[in-house]
Amino acid sequence: MSVDTPRGMCSDQRRVNPAAHKPSASALAQMFEPIRQDLTEVEREFARHVQSQVAVIPTIGNYVKDSGGKRIRPAVLLMAARMAGYTGERAVLYASVIEFIHTATLVHDDIIDESELRRGREAAHTRWGNHVTVLFGDFLYLKSMSLALTQDNIEIIRLLCDITLRIVEGEIHQLTKNGVVELTEEEHFDIVRRKTAYLFAGCAKIGGMLGPTTREQQEALWEYGFNIGMAFQIVDDLLDFTGEERVLGKPVGGDLVEGKMTLAVIHLLSNGDDRADALVRRIVRERAATIEEWRELRTMLGQSRSIDYANRVAVQFVERAKHALYAFSAGPERDALMFLPDYVLMRDR
Repeated sequence: MSVDTPRGMCSDQRRVNPAAHKPSASALAQMFEPIRQDLTEVEREFARHVQSQVAVIPTIGNYVKDSGGKRIRPAVLLMAARMAGYTGERAVLYASVIEFIHTATLVHDDIIDESELRRGREAAHTRWGNHVTVLFGDFLYLKSMSLALTQDNIEIIRLLCDITLRIVEGEIHQLTKNGVVELTEEEHFDIVRRKTAYLFAGCAKIGGMLGPTTREQQEALWEYGFNIGMAFQIVDDLLDFTGEERVLGKPVGGDLVEGKMTLAVIHLLSNGDDRADALVRRIVRERAATIEEWRELRTMLGQSRSIDYANRVAVQFVERAKHALYAFSAGPERDALMFLPDYVLMRDR
């Protein structure tokens, strides 16, 4: 995959927002301050619609809701809607739909991956068991569509269904490739597209569909969200090697131990180093790694510049995301969305 900077950018498109030099969480919150109340409403909508006469459903729902998370996906939808000139109530509703879909994917992911922790706390299935939790995830998926159907917009509903199907396909595809050390870069990207990028893309496009936008602007928002999603997952995978367990809220090294091949490891193995190949295969086969093995692998990733390579690819996706936003006029909403990709690159959890 090429990692060149996108071409065809005019001088205006090369301008950098000063805030982008310090992409901290506090700066992100400041940039997204105009939609803070809307995000609070999304939280309320989630809590309201997760209610059920079956007591365990709202119990799990409240537990999952209170586990944290930056709500980046609903924020993208809300800010895109504002940039598109829409400030009505439907933006909060569709942002809530997105949060239901995303939460369902997290619940199912943790079960599939047998992850005991989620953001530093027990994962839902660790506390309530696999059987109840997988059905709770199904409840969230169905609730998302039930919410979407309260609005008479078949085009958005069709898009949401398509995205959800792609997510499930991505999960199945990843499972079939679990433990396959020979996974290619393109196969890896196909999984990332389905599991992560399409949902980000849908968030941005739906926001645009709510306002008086052209078809070209809606597709530009799809490109924006898609490329943020690709960068987000690449950075997330890199944190498995570069992050700290107390910050991440989960054990580092989990992906490879679970048999998942990510971009940096794929690049390392493409260099044809027999020692690295043997080490990766041993970790995947045994589903475990000693501290010494993990340190050795991280050293190899550094020496082969595989982490640098993955970072460069993430930067390319970020630049493409920013480039897509020039379909819209300058303004605070575009500035906020322009800032988000830089934050994605710099996040530590």
